[in-house]
Parts: sequence; structure tokens; C-alpha cells
Amino acid sequence: MQHMPCSLVLPWSNDWAPANPFPAWALEERLAYGSLPGVVAAERSDRPDLLKAFVAVHLEEEIRREALVRDWGRFIRFLQLAACESGQVVNYAAVSQETGISQPTVKSHYQLLEDMYVGFQVPAYTRSPRKNLLSTPKFFLFDLGVRNVAAGLKPSEDVVEANPGPLFEQWVGIELWIRLQYLGEGTLHYLRTRDGAEVDYIIERNGALTAIEVKWTQNPTISDARHVLTFLNEHPHQPGHGYVVCRCDRPLQLHERVTAVPWFHL
Repeated sequence: MQHMPCSLVLPWSNDWAPANPFPAWALEERLAYGSLPGVVAAERSDRPDLLKAFVAVHLEEEIRREALVRDWGRFIRFLQLAACESGQVVNYAAVSQETGISQPTVKSHYQLLEDMYVGFQVPAYTRSPRKNLLSTPKFFLFDLGVRNVAAGLKPSEDVVEANPGPLFEQWVGIELWIRLQYLGEGTLHYLRTRDGAEVDYIIERNGALTAIEVKWTQNPTISDARHVLTFLNEHPHQPGHGYVVCRCDRPLQLHERVTAVPWFHL
């Protein structure tokens, strides 16, 4: 395993660029409280109440005022389920059954959250040679702190420590999506087969493919990149590179086509 210089080839850059770490704020805090400026700047003890107020006033009430939702109680239940399942493949049938809302209405509710910039979808990558791919999108709320409160949780590092991996994966997805929106080009996908093989994120930009795996580990190995390597090998005629985003201290060359990068070097 080779240590890389303290700089990083970003998935959307063709050149080596100086690393630009995030402001000094622990990863666990980011996963618990999100990144809304007013929340980040607040005292830790005030953050849960600020997020709760945001969800109650700026999220629920804004939707209620702007949208034609016939059954508000069921919509609130839908919103809680959508938050709980944020970052996962959308299961319209399960959400419909749990809320008592028809599947077409469930789909329209997800679309409403997108239209109001509360969330976004990550579509499945469908141009793989594999035949057993899932095609349903994943859905993400735009901020993890908001997601935690909307899901009925009290944001805290204890919530993160209970199951950090899925929250970390969501956080990386949100950050990648935001950066692509700033660029104004490129698309974000995921890939999953029906037997469970998965690439967490795939960026398609300028004809190149960037495959990304997210791992909570501090000591990444080539085994963490096996699905990324499989994906890259399935597309030999397209330029591409793979990354494992994790908690390592510095970039590491795991393979000639795969680099492990610290989360703060995204």
C-alpha cells in the first residue's frame, strides 16, 4: 500500500490539486447535526432544538402552505418514513403499505420533496453488462441533521455511534451531489445487483466513470475496493478510476486504479 502526497485527484478534476480540508469539525458531529450554517455555528446543546424547529417550521409548514396535500397526517407519516429510509433504495410498495397511501401518491410525495428542494434522487446505473441490476432510485434528504430529526431521532453522537456506516454513506452521497450541482455537469448514480453486489456511487462526467465505495474503516485494504474494481473491469473501454472514501489519515494507493481518500479530502 503506497502513501500518496497530501493532495488529491478529485473525481471531477483531471489535475492534482492541493487538498482543501473541511473546517475543523468532527465527522461524527457532521453526521449527527448536518451542515446547515445556523446549526454549525450554534452551541452543541442548542443544535437539536434548532433542527427540530427547522423541521417543524421551515420544512413541514412550508410544505403544508405550498402543497396540495389532502391527508396531512399520512403525509407526515410518509415524511418520517422517507427520512428513516434516506440513502436507501426506495421501496414504494413498503412505504405505501406502511402509510396507507397509494403507490402513485407515494411517488408524487417523493417528487414533491424534490420539487421543494428537500431531497433528491440518485438513479441506478443501468449501462452495466450485468443482467440482474436494480433499477429503482435511491432517495436522500438534503441534510443529515434534518434527516435525523424528521426520522424521529434526537441528533447526537450517540445516534451516530450506534450505526455510523449508513450515515457516513449518506453524507458522502450528499456531498458528491452538491459538488456536481455546483459544477453544473456530471451525473451521480449507484449500482446494485439483486444478489447484493453494490457500488455505492458512480460519477459519470465527460465520458469518464468514477466508482466510489464508502467505508467507515480507518485502515482500508484492497478488499474494500473489490466491487469498484469489478465495475471498472466491466467497462475497459471507458477511462475511469476508483476511490474508497473512509477515515484514513491520508490518501493511499490501494491499486493502480483505486485510491483510498480521507473523508475530509472529498
